[in-house]
Parts: sequence; C-alpha cells; structure tokens
Amino acid sequence: MPENTPDVSVIIGAYEAMPYLVKCLDSAEAQTIGPTRMEIIAVDDGSTDGTGEYLEEFAARSAVPMRVLRQANSGGPSGPRNTGLELARGRYVFFLDADDHLGEEALERLVAMADKAGTDVVLGKTVGVNRNAAKSMWGRTVERADIYTSNVKYTLSAQKLFRRELLVRHGMRFDESLRTGEDALFTMEAYLRGNGVSVVADHVCYYLVGREDGKHVTKTGSYTLRFDSAKALMELIARHVPAGEKRDLLMLRPFIVTLLPQFGPAVLKQSEEVLRHKMELAAPLMDAYWTPGVARRLKTEDRLRLTCVARNEPEVLRDVVAHLRAGTPPERVRRRGRVYLAYPHFRDTAAGIPDAAYELREAAGPRDRARRAVRLAARIPRRAAGRLLRWLGLRGPREPHPPHAVRAAQEAHEPA
Repeated sequence: MPENTPDVSVIIGAYEAMPYLVKCLDSAEAQTIGPTRMEIIAVDDGSTDGTGEYLEEFAARSAVPMRVLRQANSGGPSGPRNTGLELARGRYVFFLDADDHLGEEALERLVAMADKAGTDVVLGKTVGVNRNAAKSMWGRTVERADIYTSNVKYTLSAQKLFRRELLVRHGMRFDESLRTGEDALFTMEAYLRGNGVSVVADHVCYYLVGREDGKHVTKTGSYTLRFDSAKALMELIARHVPAGEKRDLLMLRPFIVTLLPQFGPAVLKQSEEVLRHKMELAAPLMDAYWTPGVARRLKTEDRLRLTCVARNEPEVLRDVVAHLRAGTPPERVRRRGRVYLAYPHFRDTAAGIPDAAYELREAAGPRDRARRAVRLAARIPRRAAGRLLRWLGLRGPREPHPPHAVRAAQEAHEPA
C-alpha cells in the first residue's frame, strides 16, 4: 500500500444541503485523526442552493486533502456515494451525510477499533438532533458483535466505517435502482461478507440531524418502494444465509422495520383497493420468508398482524388494527398452560386465524424463567451451569446483556 494512503476517506454526497453543510464540513475538518490520515471526497448531486460552490470554497482553504465533483442530479443518495467510492483511496471509507455531522474523535476511535479488532465494519454511537435515532445497539462497546443475536442488524444506515478492501474485493456498490432502503442493502451485505462487525458505544461518533424542511425523511413516492426495498433485502439475506434459525433472526429486520408499518394504522384510512394491492405485494415475501421461527420472535400484536397478511385476511387485519388503535387491552385467556391475548377473531372459526398467532410468548415471569434456568443448569457441566446462572442474574453479578427480543420490537418505530 502506498505510503501516502490515508487511513480513511470521508465520502459526502450532497444535495441542497445548505446551511447544514457548513457544520458537516467543519466537523470533518476538526477530526483528531488529523489531515494527514484522512481525505474528503464530496459529490454535489445537482444542487441549486449554493452547495456545490460552498464545497469548492471549503476545499480551497481546508488543510484536509479534498476532492469536489459536481454532477447532474441522480435522484437519490446512491449515485453520489458510488461516485465517491470510485475515487476513494483510504484503507477505510466513511459515508457522511451532508445534513449531519461527526462527533469529536469519531474517525480516530473508529479506525482504532477496526485496526485492533480486525473487523470490516465499525458502528459508532449515533444520536439524533431534532429527530429520533436507533438506540438499542449502543449498550456497550464490543470488538465483535454477533449480527444474528445482537441488535446491530437494526441499524443498517450507511453512516459507518467500512474497510475499503472488502468493498473492492466484492465490487460492492449502492443499488441505484432502489429509491429507499439502498443503504440497508449495502450495509447488510457488508455485515454478511465482512470479517466481523464492531461497535463503539462509549463515545458519540455521529449526529443525525433533523432538517426543518423534513428532507431527511423519505416521505415521497409510492408505498410500492417499501416493498421493493423489503424484497431486495430479504433476497440478499436468503442468498447468503441458509434457511434456519440464523436466517430467521436476520429476517426480523425487514419484517419489523419495512413490512409491519405498511399494515399499521394507515390501513384504516386506505381504500380496499390499496390494502389488497399491499397484500398482493407482500404475498410472495410472506410465502418465501414468513416462518414459525420468525413469527415466534415477534410481539403478539405484530405476529398477529403479519399472520393476517400471510393468510390474506384484510378485513381481519383491519379489525385487529382498529382494536390496537383504540388502546383497549385484550382479555388474557389461559388454556393448557399457555396464555393468549384475545384480540379480534380469536378462535373465530370463520376467520381461521391459528391460536399461535395470539399466544403471549413473553408471558412467563421471573420466577418461571428462574425455574427453567435451574432445571437446565442441572443437566449441564457445573462450570457452564455457573456461567449460565450468573448471566441470568441468578448467581453473582449479572453480566450486561440487552433483552434483544424486547429491544427489537422497540426498533420497529425508529429510523432504519
């Protein structure tokens, strides 16, 4: 590798980014990693508000090596990001959105983690400014996170550190045919192809900024774009992960984050034609990827809604959503040691929704879990049993471990 190779290339795709771009660039220039270890590649995607001119002005006076390209509008963030990737020289690349800004020491800490752990993707703690940001994956700093059991799969935005050699080796680029979810596809592929994922949770590395004009949120375009996004992500996961528990764990992300919102309160206002069209778009995805392993990991109300979709029951779905919208707690029904939430059409033979869709799988209390753990511990070697009981908080200090099933449900209402 040439001696003048920077540690990190910061790629900024910018479109109509003023005045947010000012703080964005200042935060990049102020990074403690220093101007000799980084470069900035900024791509103006056809802006008309002075974004391109400001980029050129900043590049002329910045101590950080910086290249500015100006191109016709591509219609989305993938185009400028791909342009920047073609020019990047760093060992790592970091995608910085022009509306947002970096935390102090962000690049230095992220690169140090990647070098120490040997991982190909590093997530830095992100917080929202005038908007929400995913929270559940920032519980602790870890050198190697399990993408299947941890909540890193719920943050698939592109604002991460990626080892450039990984991207070059696999020819990875953002899919310019997608109008939403292109970053999720790119990041998940990096998770699956890469040599591990690290998390820097003890320092704020990225500030996700909510614009006053709302342009940070994808509000335009047809709902069909969401189904295109879900389909692309599900197909990617299926290509890389054989059917089974690991695939089910990853499939939770597109089911919870992308499909579920399409079958929420909005269905009460939409026409029958629109709802049936959504059901048609979802049908092949449900047929291919909706499994008992996915279903049992969801909250009861989410499992029930998606079961209605899988069984093509739009009217039952509307009744369930109306009940949820009203906020009336469902009756709890106990049958043969199982607990069910009697949402609309529970044990309605005409609807035919299976009892399993209504089951409250998280019903067991602490005592029940403790009894099961003690019974399990009695059947395994003493040392392993001790570790199990300590991990569960039943012996000695409890090791921090986020309850992923609960956290995953919370992530359903946060930005992807």
